[in-house]
Amino acid sequence: MAGTIAVDEIKRIDRYPGKSELTVIQSIKRSIGGAVSNCSIALAKIDPNLPIEVVTLIGDDEKGRFLRERLGQYRNIDLKQVKVTGDTPFTDVIDDSSDHSRTFFTYKGNSVLFDEDTIDVANLQAKILHIAYLLLLDSLDQTDSEYGTKMAKVLKRAQDAGIKTSIDIVSENSDRYALVVPPSLKYANYCIVNELEAGKSVGISLRNSAGALLTRDIKQVLYRLKELGVRDWVVIHAPEGGFGFDGRQFYSIPSLQIEKQCIKGSVGAGDAYASGVLYGALQGFDLPGAMKLGTAAAASSLLEEDSTSGIKSYEELILMYEAYPKKEQISI
Repeated sequence: MAGTIAVDEIKRIDRYPGKSELTVIQSIKRSIGGAVSNCSIALAKIDPNLPIEVVTLIGDDEKGRFLRERLGQYRNIDLKQVKVTGDTPFTDVIDDSSDHSRTFFTYKGNSVLFDEDTIDVANLQAKILHIAYLLLLDSLDQTDSEYGTKMAKVLKRAQDAGIKTSIDIVSENSDRYALVVPPSLKYANYCIVNELEAGKSVGISLRNSAGALLTRDIKQVLYRLKELGVRDWVVIHAPEGGFGFDGRQFYSIPSLQIEKQCIKGSVGAGDAYASGVLYGALQGFDLPGAMKLGTAAAASSLLEEDSTSGIKSYEELILMYEAYPKKEQISI
């Protein structure tokens, strides 16, 4: 796991305020955040015997020590490639109780220093290198004359070393997707993103102005992402369900039906989903099997306020997927 790490300060409110309005914070909870910590701990909980390498930057500060302590609780997470420099990134996560939506205010800190030389590919033992998030790692988002971006260069370097690659993207309100994302797709084995990120990456919106999912366009977006170079799997996850394409067949896997009163938070659900899919890939699952595991992992994360406390073991996730009712399957 490489790239973004942060401390999440999760602040629950009754309803997100309008500009210049005041709202009351109901509770505050600190958690690990960012793809590196979220995915590493999710995978460690899914399989306590799975070796996980962490490549990231933390600061010599209180937040950095918090992250190291939390990751160090898992014996299968290797922290030898964690480097100490600058300020540890953090995110204020505003959790709206009325609809369980999340709004993020992020301080990038030392993540801007994570560059093409931070990952020593020659010393990695990993079978899959998951790097996230595109659009949040400034140095890797920079252009490269040969590969398009520095991120693409790192991904190509990993593939040349026999390591499969995986990418995720941060949800951002910008027009940078078309410039930053496509170069990395050429050197990604797995692309696991949400519907907003997928649509913006290819210029096809998957939600209308009212927020409804445009199901008729999902297949086109999956195909376009694969056409841009993803070697193995393209997966789009949304609250309504997961959608995948392996180059031969399209798949639609419905989300689990979780009672509203049981949902404590949605922080990290996307990372939990990606972790389940990647674990399936490591174990040789077919794409729909991996997506079912990702679906259960994401659903389990909703049962706790933070990003990883709700994640269950592989055996428990399989039972959860079978036991819980499903949302209506969407045809694509």
